Amino acid sequence: MKSFILIFIFCAVLGCEKIIPEPPAENEILDGPLQGLNTAEQAQFLAGDVAFNDEVFSTSSGLGPTFVATSCGSCHAGDGKGHPFTTLTRFGQTLPNVPPNLSIGGPQLQNRAIPGYTPEKLPEGVPYMKMTPPAVTGLGLLSALTDQQILAYADPDDLDGDGISGVPNYVNPPDYFVPKWFHREVNGRYIGRFGKKAAAIDLQQQTVTAYNQDMGITSTFEPVDPFSGFTVDPEVSDQTIRDVVFYLRTLKAPIQRSRENQQVIRGKALFNQIQCGACHIPQWTTPSSDIASISNKTFYPYTDLLLHDMGAGLDDGVTEGSAETYEWRTPSLWGLGLSPVSQGGSYFLMHDGRAGSIEEAILMHGGEALNSKVQYEALMPVEQQALIKFLESL
Repeated sequence: MKSFILIFIFCAVLGCEKIIPEPPAENEILDGPLQGLNTAEQAQFLAGDVAFNDEVFSTSSGLGPTFVATSCGSCHAGDGKGHPFTTLTRFGQTLPNVPPNLSIGGPQLQNRAIPGYTPEKLPEGVPYMKMTPPAVTGLGLLSALTDQQILAYADPDDLDGDGISGVPNYVNPPDYFVPKWFHREVNGRYIGRFGKKAAAIDLQQQTVTAYNQDMGITSTFEPVDPFSGFTVDPEVSDQTIRDVVFYLRTLKAPIQRSRENQQVIRGKALFNQIQCGACHIPQWTTPSSDIASISNKTFYPYTDLLLHDMGAGLDDGVTEGSAETYEWRTPSLWGLGLSPVSQGGSYFLMHDGRAGSIEEAILMHGGEALNSKVQYEALMPVEQQALIKFLESL
């Protein structure tokens, strides 16, 4: 009888192992912390993870009354890109260095409302731009770079004659902004590095703004309710804000796949040959940081964090900070091939998701990127496929 029970238990365990799915490979998911976090850092990462992905706001916890989303995770599923149903709409600023016109409801449309309230409508005839929520992985590494490193790639007057300028978006800092040793002030403003037009200087500003403008959640950092325009009691704690910022700082960087594949290797060479890498800078190294896991690390985001003229086709007539209406910050390409995982199985690329494939996105490049687009079109089909294969591996 005893032997029978042991055999039964063995078979039961073996059976469970067969029906439990294998976990995805580390390079197939965006979620997860940087390696090397100490115990206290892991605890704060988990607290930020819960606040970012699990906390869903309702009327009882301060949602709205008008809003775009009910949680951080609803716009960044799996820490990846958003999709058309989570796209944000910004409006109200049509000239650089001019504050947005708040009297018409800008700078962001809150298109949903709790019961008893009416969702905001876009004023008739007002220019607007839609923005697909970006992936949030690896942001701590980008936030650790110095302004001097970013400025090293700026060439506003195109002195090197390559047709590519690259300028920083100088942003007026919020009252709660505390500059770090690597920030450089220019006439009271600082370089923005997050957001489609680089309108946020650091991850705290990005986080506080998202709570306020996306969910209608006030904090001590941003106490003004976007619906009423009045200051109200904080609806999220300072500690939660700090936990979410720490979570964003310590999310791992996307891991490239199929690096040894010969088509990927060929595609990477073509990427550099047609000057994609002039804006999508492949490699950076962080300086010393207060977090050891992001200190002195070499990483591969494929961005220069600068604004570029992307041509009339991508000019939505709206801007932020010192950016022109036709300027967009070079998006990071790491994690590009995993975009469909969080976008419902399809690609929704460019700033507003208008491109349904990587190739469509390439062909929408204009302005300073027109030369690279023309060179892509001149490639042999097998070369174009190799370049796409490389981008899918990121």
